[in-house]
Amino acid sequence: MTRGRPAGGGSLVFIGFMGAGKTSAARVAAAAMNVRAVDSDELLERRLGMPIDEYFATHGERAFREAEEDVVCELLENPPSPVISLGGGAVSSERVRGALASHTVVLLEVEVETAWRRAGSRRPLARDRDRFTALHSERSGLYQRLADAVLPSSHRDVIRQALPWLRELREASGDTRMLWATSASGCYPVYVGEGLVSSGFHPVAGRRFLVTDDAVGELYAGALGKVAADVRVQPGEQAKTLQVAETVLRELARADMDRDDHVVALGGGVVGDLAGFCAAVYQRGVPVAQVPTTLVAQVDSAYGGKTGVDLPEAKNYVGAYHQPRVVIADPATLRTLPPRELAAGWAEVLKTALIAGGSLWKRVRQPDVGVDRDLILACAQTKLAAVAADERDDGRRQVLNLGHTVGHAIETATGYSRYLHGEAVALGLLAALTLSGQRELREEMAELLAARGLPIRLDPAVDLGQVATAVGRDKKRRAGQVGFVLVDAPGDVKVGCRVSSDDLVASIKELY
Repeated sequence: MTRGRPAGGGSLVFIGFMGAGKTSAARVAAAAMNVRAVDSDELLERRLGMPIDEYFATHGERAFREAEEDVVCELLENPPSPVISLGGGAVSSERVRGALASHTVVLLEVEVETAWRRAGSRRPLARDRDRFTALHSERSGLYQRLADAVLPSSHRDVIRQALPWLRELREASGDTRMLWATSASGCYPVYVGEGLVSSGFHPVAGRRFLVTDDAVGELYAGALGKVAADVRVQPGEQAKTLQVAETVLRELARADMDRDDHVVALGGGVVGDLAGFCAAVYQRGVPVAQVPTTLVAQVDSAYGGKTGVDLPEAKNYVGAYHQPRVVIADPATLRTLPPRELAAGWAEVLKTALIAGGSLWKRVRQPDVGVDRDLILACAQTKLAAVAADERDDGRRQVLNLGHTVGHAIETATGYSRYLHGEAVALGLLAALTLSGQRELREEMAELLAARGLPIRLDPAVDLGQVATAVGRDKKRRAGQVGFVLVDAPGDVKVGCRVSSDDLVASIKELY
């Protein structure tokens, strides 16, 4: 994703694979804007004087693509409408891709099974299942690179909900991309772009009540503009307690916050969890805008609505599901992170890549890979897909706990003071791969972690028995049993796996 979007954003142009619902989505958006949508395929058929499949059969794909290119470029260079939908293969033309730079491009994602079912045999390229699947995979990366916004569904409610936030995107810097997060309890936009924080981009109306820590507040609080209250906590996991939450809640009450206002959680995972929890319980729920400033938060914790605080007995034992109103992730804030904090975030990057497999896993294995907007987007999309399928950890979302069962236990056993969260997760990933029987993958993971300055050995002073006991109190246990997340291969992760106490102890011992 290297293209930039000019001020104003041009037309909304819907792209995506066959069966994604681009035409329907454009019509819904156009109706909401009180304009007429234009579909390139419909215009092309009028120009050709026959249906596309008939022209394809009689003239061949090359002739069809040439005709399509002319029609689409004419539409994009002199748009007759602020809402346009394109045929699935139109973006294969370099000339079309160049013309898209003047517009706000909205990708409608569709899984291959759904696309095959919707497309039917009437489409020329939807008659051979293997070719169809290969084409879906081939075009996926291209769509992602072109998209300014990615929506997971063409359902009319999603389009209506997302439309105001797409308009806000058009006012953001050209580098900014938007993802649309869905869950059973609510949907929200995720904006990722360089300079969003310093530019003051904040598309949520109403009074802002800032919650941040002392270090982050000094750097970025001023960029938020006027806030009704500025509540500061100490940096670090020690701030994630019920006592600190009570202090924050009382500060919000003293500042006269009400349900038309919203909390702004500016900081890393600790601030996001704490402020999100306070927003979830204050007056039984007020909105929260997550503005993550650490790598851990930008690739993982800011999304999905899990909020909470720790108890001395176990991590994240008190909490609530409370989806944010918006997430604003600015990679520029990562440049002010201490090296140790930045390194800790790589544990979550590697965990996410191991879950996703494919291109993301391939990317993070490269020795020179760095943090940028596209890496953050890829990690966020992996997490958002899991949350969309399972908001409350009853199934698919549990894959995100990979490495966290032992990792959280290490944090608990060391009083939340010896290891940063990402450092503990790094050790937990190694334990999970040992339990998975993945010796070679464990060795590679250890090399990747060590290359980022993350620990691959547990401090000998840490008591093994305390770690094992803390595992047994993991908050996800059911009927007294802890289900582990294990790995068969990158991209092939299993949840709810039973592990014997002997195997657990052996996997922890191996960390020393």
